[in-house]
Amino acid sequence: MSVADLVASSESPLSSDVDLLVVVVGTFSEAEALSAWPGLEASLVATGFKGKAGTTMRVSLPEVTDKPILVAAAGKDVDADAVRTIVGQVVRTTTGFNTIGLVLTGETANYPEEAAEGAALGSYTFNSYKTGSPAERATSVVLFGEADAARAAVIGDAVALVKDLVTMPAQDMGPSELAEAAVEAVAGLPVTVTVYDENVLLEKGFGGILGVAQGSDRAPRLVHLDYNPAGAERHIALVGKGITFDTGGLSLKPAAAMVGMKDDMAGAATVLSVVQAAARLGGPNRVTAWMCITDNMPSGRAIRPGDVLTHFDGTTVEVLNTDAEGRLVLADGIAAASEEHPDVIIDVATLTGAILVALGMRHTGVFGDEEIVAEYLESAALEDELAWHMPLPEHMESELDSPIADMQNAKIGDSAGGASFAGLFLRRFVGKTSDADDAPRIPWAHLDIAGSAWHKGSPYGYTDKGATGASVRSLINLVTRNA
Repeated sequence: MSVADLVASSESPLSSDVDLLVVVVGTFSEAEALSAWPGLEASLVATGFKGKAGTTMRVSLPEVTDKPILVAAAGKDVDADAVRTIVGQVVRTTTGFNTIGLVLTGETANYPEEAAEGAALGSYTFNSYKTGSPAERATSVVLFGEADAARAAVIGDAVALVKDLVTMPAQDMGPSELAEAAVEAVAGLPVTVTVYDENVLLEKGFGGILGVAQGSDRAPRLVHLDYNPAGAERHIALVGKGITFDTGGLSLKPAAAMVGMKDDMAGAATVLSVVQAAARLGGPNRVTAWMCITDNMPSGRAIRPGDVLTHFDGTTVEVLNTDAEGRLVLADGIAAASEEHPDVIIDVATLTGAILVALGMRHTGVFGDEEIVAEYLESAALEDELAWHMPLPEHMESELDSPIADMQNAKIGDSAGGASFAGLFLRRFVGKTSDADDAPRIPWAHLDIAGSAWHKGSPYGYTDKGATGASVRSLINLVTRNA
């Protein structure tokens, strides 16, 4: 991955050795805010610059500095996201300068950490498979004034990790490679890693993961990560869907729908990155993650519609649609996470096409118990990530019933409520808070990132086309409260 180094500096921007000075303004008419830049306001007026959010203007102030200056407007409604977005946009769209210096003026100066975060997010590039010399974004961003860039750097690295893993072609990011990447990502951190290969999965009875993996020549993996600081305040368990390529299995996807299915492991990449960030930030909570990793391929060995799988907790599931495989691997991961009796379980998955129909491409669908859903939505609001509370209608419970097994994994011929159906399916695998017979169910939330994990439209703000790292920042916020 390539993410710019973030450097906080107290020196004068005019005497620094940066290649480009970026002056971030709210509205450029703030005379006091621009007083350190004689002639800047007059230059902006002369060019007709209005200070509309998202607009930029190159100016020259030879009497002040010989450095090129770019003025970037956050707009009249300055808040954390406005600053994060405009800085990310500038860093994303500006090439040819190795080092960019950021100067926050007026109200924008109240958001130095968000500016640093925007710089980290906007600087990301993935050129591993390009030949030649593609245009390069800045390799270093200097933030002048009061700023703590350390947390922003960790968050930027976490999002970049997800983008790297999701963007890698499936030929180079199969189950074993993703498991190895997990081990590498937390090397040197206080995180315990356990990798279950196909033999251990068989021994322990992870029938959902093994069933989905039957059609592939590449063996599955289950990766357990455990960040457990002394005196941990609570235990948050994360479970991620890690389908390294999804053909749909014998319920084969159409060719167009198969394009891009390398991203079906975004949930597993997300939970990995959150554990990594929690450990780097010294978060106060124990954070565990279960990465449920396999291909979903058609072959003579693949599971068939009508086959029955036995999951880790003993639940039997009739497989009516082999392309509804994500819930099968997550079910094993949720059941395994439940054995540790965490305070909360949150699963993350590119799970259903139905969530795109409901919410479009930018929102994450959030299902589950009210308290943890509310907690996640609060974190998402603080991080300015789009998320929406989705229902789990009790009247749909009977649709899970199978005539020959405990449950069925899909409805055939009825697409109504598909995202909610998947959530109801997963909820059945959430265990209890203790081994006591009367113990309540563990609080649980399900994040469907099928739309938000991959951006197909035009770039905007700090967001490029491709992998987005959706929900990473919100989850880091949630698991590192008070960190």
